[in-house]
Amino acid sequence: MNDISENIHQAKLWKVLIQRRSVLFGLIILFVIGVFAIFAPWISSVDPNSIAVRSRLLPPGTEYWLGTDELGRDIFTRLIYAGRVSLTVGVGVAIISSSIGIVMGLTSGFFKRLDAPISRITDAMMAFPDILLAISLVAVLGGSVSNVVIALSIVYAPRVARIVRASTLVIRELPYVEAARALGVGTPTILFSHILRNIMSPIIVQATFIFAYSMLSEAGLSFLGVGVDPSTPTWGTMISNGRQYIDVASWMIICPGVAITMCVLSLQIAGDGLRDALDPKIAKDL
Repeated sequence: MNDISENIHQAKLWKVLIQRRSVLFGLIILFVIGVFAIFAPWISSVDPNSIAVRSRLLPPGTEYWLGTDELGRDIFTRLIYAGRVSLTVGVGVAIISSSIGIVMGLTSGFFKRLDAPISRITDAMMAFPDILLAISLVAVLGGSVSNVVIALSIVYAPRVARIVRASTLVIRELPYVEAARALGVGTPTILFSHILRNIMSPIIVQATFIFAYSMLSEAGLSFLGVGVDPSTPTWGTMISNGRQYIDVASWMIICPGVAITMCVLSLQIAGDGLRDALDPKIAKDL
């Protein structure tokens, strides 16, 4: 019966998502970007760092679809390879920050003695602007994709922790949790089987927003020169390199700028649709 009800719930979820054209559009854009990023080596056989000085600053055309940069590198190839970095960072940060936030939130919301110290740590971390804290952490850890993921995970984990804590404070007082305690069910089982399973909806929605925020932050760090290795193509690095050529080669900024905008916008739209679909009151109206 549980499997049948779960399948029905999933079918309703997809129905609500697909019925909204904006959400469907966002999912399609995100899917296309993901396909280009994953299959980048097969889509373009050109090395993204291959230099051809004679072909520098060529406008978009039949040979170079999106033109070339100041070193004659193919912007289309660099764009899809940069998408791999952005999506890797986004997925990694969403997973790691959600995992850290879940542990912190469950611990803080369920164990009253640990609530105050964990909450103070969370508040202190959220008091810093995200980009400044990320810059500080990357400066300490060093510039690489893995270190950027770690830094941004630390930055965004408190967001998830606060949501999980607030939900846990409510659910731990519900009758079925009290009944589980009375029956002698272990604390780990209560936390993960009785509480976590019932608060996954807001966590999933928040993870989609963190996905988008982390991609923007990664682009910002790369633009400032404190992100990943400069030899690795990223959308932020491409925009940074194209600033001084904006008058003669505007495509160097427009192409990665549009890619960032479309990717983040599609994630935000998908996240809004997912939130509406997972909220019983809103989903009923839809």
